[in-house]
Amino acid sequence: MTTNTVDVVLGTQWGDEGKGKLSDLLAQQSDICARCQGGNNAGHTIVVDGKKYGFHLLPSGLINPKCIGLIGNGVVVHVPSLFKELAELETKGLKCDGRLLVSDRAHLVFDFHQIVDGLKEIELGGGSIGTTKRGIGPAYSSKASRSGIRVHHLYNWPEFEARFRSIVNNRHKRYGSFEYEVEAELERYKELAIRLRPMVVDSAVYLHEALRAGKRVLVEGANALMLDLDFGTYPFVTSSNCGVGGVCTGLGLPPRQIGNIIGVVKAYTTRVGAGPFPSEQLNAVGEHLQEVGREYGVTTGRRRRCGWLDMVVVRYSTMINGYTSINLTKLDVLDQLEEIKIAVAYHLNGTRLASFPADLHELEKVEVEYETLPGWKQDISACRTFESLPENARRYVLRIEQLLGVHIEWVGVGASRDAMIHRPQ
Repeated sequence: MTTNTVDVVLGTQWGDEGKGKLSDLLAQQSDICARCQGGNNAGHTIVVDGKKYGFHLLPSGLINPKCIGLIGNGVVVHVPSLFKELAELETKGLKCDGRLLVSDRAHLVFDFHQIVDGLKEIELGGGSIGTTKRGIGPAYSSKASRSGIRVHHLYNWPEFEARFRSIVNNRHKRYGSFEYEVEAELERYKELAIRLRPMVVDSAVYLHEALRAGKRVLVEGANALMLDLDFGTYPFVTSSNCGVGGVCTGLGLPPRQIGNIIGVVKAYTTRVGAGPFPSEQLNAVGEHLQEVGREYGVTTGRRRRCGWLDMVVVRYSTMINGYTSINLTKLDVLDQLEEIKIAVAYHLNGTRLASFPADLHELEKVEVEYETLPGWKQDISACRTFESLPENARRYVLRIEQLLGVHIEWVGVGASRDAMIHRPQ
């Protein structure tokens, strides 16, 4: 890891690539692990010594007992979920006292945002997006419309109460008189504000001071580039910027402060929720990937849609984020397949597309061009060096690297922390 710069882990596809595992590994040498966007709609699973940890809002670097977890200004925070997640980690023996910090500029997610999230999906009907219903989109909408409530407002109670009553009243006007106990919620937040206070910092100042002191900072991205509000499959996206630009705006960092940008690529493709998915396999292959890969959402439990690795997506993602190296994950899920396909191009009306299209109507109509490679038909979960992988597995990895033009530095071959092959540059 580069000294005195910030290293970043980002999702390259539609999320669920296994970012948490790499973040956990890199956080073992980090002083600070920061989140820059999203909320508790994220889901990272980490397995250490047979014990499974589920992270949603909190940075997964907290597994390192010497690492500080920082929730940046670009994150939207549901405070009750934050404390619930902390409590669940502590029941598994993970002590986080004094190791979690929250930006005073982060916007708050309230239960009424979650109610509105569900009402918006009902309103969309057949055109629903398939959100996690965690209130993330409505909270970012409040932020963008300048009616949001930030962490620092909790410590100016008259302003907090006035803003809170106003925004709830506006939501009632918009969505009707949904059931919501305003007085009880205000009382609850008086208590939560007291509990949260020791964690609240000016996160931008804190980070810059840490970097000047030579601290090592790791940024753990949530969601992924194809769910980015600007560059993803809009409107089937999240409500924040999940790319490298979100790192700068979500933490108050200048671009020159960013060092390594590591893209996490699943060895096949998955997505949750609605929206076009060109390489999706609604067949036995898709079922195999789903079952062997245990493709169920950490946050929602929803089954993920599965398909072949789509290099059109990953090349587009690389163009936007400028990955310096790649972590290829879940290669072992492909162990028993006779042959493996890679989507290498899209064609529309007989013409090869130059890149990933913005228009979803076009995306729904594309014909996918595949390359077919032979499978390796053996268990690779015990492999710990690249050379120990079967020849066809190495061939698959090297072909991806060739198509992408970026070095694959890590290869994941299982769920546990140690099931990772490192290929230094």
